[in-house]
Amino acid sequence: MVKLSVIVPFYNVQQYAPDTLKSLRANARQDFEFILVDDCSRDETPDILARAERELPGAVYVRHEKNGGLATARNTGIDTARGEYLTFLDGDDWLAPGYYEQLLSSIEDLGCDFVRTDHVQCTARARSVHRVPHGRRGVVLDPRDAILPSDRSTSVDYAYAWAGIYHRRLVDRGLLHFTDGLRTAEDRPWIWKLHREAESFATVGLLGVFYRRGVASSLTQIGDVRQLDFIRAFDQVVAETAEDRDAEKLLPKAVRTYCAIISHHLGSIERFEPAVARKLKSMSAVALRRMPQGVLDEALDSMDVQRATRLRRLRRRPAPAAGVAA
Repeated sequence: MVKLSVIVPFYNVQQYAPDTLKSLRANARQDFEFILVDDCSRDETPDILARAERELPGAVYVRHEKNGGLATARNTGIDTARGEYLTFLDGDDWLAPGYYEQLLSSIEDLGCDFVRTDHVQCTARARSVHRVPHGRRGVVLDPRDAILPSDRSTSVDYAYAWAGIYHRRLVDRGLLHFTDGLRTAEDRPWIWKLHREAESFATVGLLGVFYRRGVASSLTQIGDVRQLDFIRAFDQVVAETAEDRDAEKLLPKAVRTYCAIISHHLGSIERFEPAVARKLKSMSAVALRRMPQGVLDEALDSMDVQRATRLRRLRRRPAPAAGVAA
């Protein structure tokens, strides 16, 4: 029986894939499988993965004939996985040796639906530790209790799928798949769904994932239209949270976070292509009008003056012509 399935999407990462695969080899175990999903790369990544299929113990190579984005690639991996537990890694990141054995032990000892971990962020030569924004470690808790408060960073704001491990029963309950086709912010509806609907979770102070930030090919560095998928992602968060039994309590957090993300993108709008920048403004204005207006008023009142003023000005923006926000 496969104990752990590791799902690793790759897309045009020939420069980094060898390090990623080397770190997987340093984590191999007889009952581990590594599902390598190539999302129709156009560089040498497929050749690197084809070799890894032969040389990496437990490797399972899957190739998309059409690029579908990170969410779709992860879903392919989930559908392929046979493990009792699942975890994720991105194709340009890497691991400390023996990390997965420790990660697996943590969730087996705790017996919960999912475990969240800290990680090391790597930007050029700089290294910094980023911790799950949740104070209680090594204790099994109700995930719903980790969503609030609205005005502080909480576990739903730490949306990295690869910073944790997940029991197969979450797949069986329909909670682990991502929204198909989302090109960015795919982790946001996913982490909110986990925290609203899973039964138990814990955080542990385990370091072993090295997250490579600032990669030129990463969508976080590219100012094209794919970046605007964050609007679709947060629309989903707000819509699903509005249907929750605790909607009155949880919606302020969802709306406030959405507003903060819109403000963040507007604050760095110069990195977008001009046509995309215009589309960002028009789509964000429409998004603000879609939100529950009373909850939005409270969210804006709770934010600092600069962000609140920026968003209120955008909210007053005339509605775009038909089709602009599509």
